Amino acid sequence: MNSQQITNKYRKPVPTAAERRRLGWVPKLLATSFGFGFLPYAPGTWGSIFGIILWLPLYLWCHQPLIFWVTLAATVVYFIAGTWASNKAEEVWGHDPVVACADETVGQWISLLPLSGVAVSPWWLIVVSLCLFRFFDIYKPLGIREMEKLPGGYGMMADDVLAGIYSAIILVIIIIFLPA
Repeated sequence: MNSQQITNKYRKPVPTAAERRRLGWVPKLLATSFGFGFLPYAPGTWGSIFGIILWLPLYLWCHQPLIFWVTLAATVVYFIAGTWASNKAEEVWGHDPVVACADETVGQWISLLPLSGVAVSPWWLIVVSLCLFRFFDIYKPLGIREMEKLPGGYGMMADDVLAGIYSAIILVIIIIFLPA
């Protein structure tokens, strides 16, 4: 089975090796979350896991206010860079290519923001964050699918931003009712 035959239900086939070479290395690295989008099976989930991998050292070794502000700053910076890279990726690979998963990384960081301000979050809340974000990103309820209609990289990023916001809201509710 070649890469042209591997398709996703909602997206274009995985780019061929020749198509991957046509995109410059900087937008390719940014759009694919530093290559995680090229991993087999569920590249969006790999993009989310990449976000958690980058976030975990911050979470484990820094104070809560610093975790929150660095996560927020990284989210804004990668949203801007990822939108630019996603636009470039769409020019070469077509509309919303499956390997472009910078949007999942940004959405996952938004989902992790509520955990940044909690003194001691149970480890399982990180897993809940991943599961909630992937649920909203895959099924796209509550207007998330409408965000995809925005042009270019904005549409790629906006649906995941909204999925991250919905996940963050649910996490805040869980944290509020979590026994102390």
